Amino acid sequence: MNLIAELRARNLVQDIMPGTEEQLNKETTSVYIGFDPTADSLHVGSLLPITLLMRLQRAGHKPYALIGGATGMIGDPSGKSAERNLLDMETLQKNCEGQRKQLEKFLDFDQNKPNGAVMVNNYDWLKDYTFLEFIRDIGKHITISYMMSKDSVQKRLETGLSFTEFSYQLIQGFDFYHLYNNNNVKVQMGGADQWGNIVTGTELIRRKGGGEAFAMTAPLITKSDGSKFGKSEGGNVWLDATRTSPYQFYQFWLKLPDADAERMVYYFSFRSVEEITDLVKEHQAAPHLRKLQKSLAEELTVLVHSEDDLAFAQKASDILFGQSTVDALRSLSEKQLLEVMEGVPQVTASKDALQNEGLDVLNFLAESGVFPSKGEARKMVQNGGVSINKEKVTGIDHKLNSTHLLNDRYMLVQRGKSNYTLAIFN
Repeated sequence: MNLIAELRARNLVQDIMPGTEEQLNKETTSVYIGFDPTADSLHVGSLLPITLLMRLQRAGHKPYALIGGATGMIGDPSGKSAERNLLDMETLQKNCEGQRKQLEKFLDFDQNKPNGAVMVNNYDWLKDYTFLEFIRDIGKHITISYMMSKDSVQKRLETGLSFTEFSYQLIQGFDFYHLYNNNNVKVQMGGADQWGNIVTGTELIRRKGGGEAFAMTAPLITKSDGSKFGKSEGGNVWLDATRTSPYQFYQFWLKLPDADAERMVYYFSFRSVEEITDLVKEHQAAPHLRKLQKSLAEELTVLVHSEDDLAFAQKASDILFGQSTVDALRSLSEKQLLEVMEGVPQVTASKDALQNEGLDVLNFLAESGVFPSKGEARKMVQNGGVSINKEKVTGIDHKLNSTHLLNDRYMLVQRGKSNYTLAIFN
């Protein structure tokens, strides 16, 4: 199966320029995808272009990852309803460097190999290009009517589009032209909202230099409810472990609705299409086992983080949602415990109350705010619905003392099956 045929089988081809498939089948081809440096970390939404470059490299082609150090100063109007805040040079440099380090984890940059990946920053060739030179050398080749016809422009005309953003497609087009002339890059890929910008590049290559270049876009990924993919309750799901912990990353994939998991496994997994199809059938036969979600969560946690991070994420998930014991909970370091409890409601209490005869469990549950009243706490305890550190509270006269503390400071309170509160004792 050739590369484009496989991408089609994975539903990853939205638009493709005639001749693109033939070019990729003919020879090792240099292909580029751009990354927007709006943050110092890429996020789950960036995984699709990353994995596209990985698939290209594994198929023998040469991937170019372009960091938009220059275009990041302007802001791409594609898919945006309002103009973005412009970034200063210091922030842009920090963001570009952060993304560069992440991309090096996914692509082989060994330049001794004919298809070793290359990373470029368009600031390097745009920083000394004057405005007059640009409008003389580039602007004259693309008409206003051509630029106005693009969806990214049309959709913003009602809300307002500055000249700065309007010029974005010309600059991205020039990026393609520059890479075509200087690096023999013949194909650009991107998300479906980039089609207009990408074909502006192929048009510039044709009109200014008489060359031939090609383009392909992948579908924009949204959840089955139409909302943006890659968002969680806390915002973006980042690839940086300090922003989104490996446990939270693992949980993001594990919590995917079935309809989303069935699409995402084709998009992101490096299993063969045949293997994935069989896995989908297994999942549909027993959806309660969540085989698709587990498979995706495992594969992508290892891809983005590591085998050790996956092992910890699985251990933490078992502690919270499985039949684990207090010993498993106590095996976590303070850092690991807080990582697992990220987003869990927290309450505070005094360590002094644990001394002498101990702290009455009902008073603790009510006064700390775990329950709104002592009466509700009593009812839940009597019904066997409260656990402290994964051990069920067996009676309303239960006392808590310092031996219940995890890492000498914490207690995990569980109400029902999976409602947790982390109590912090100061």
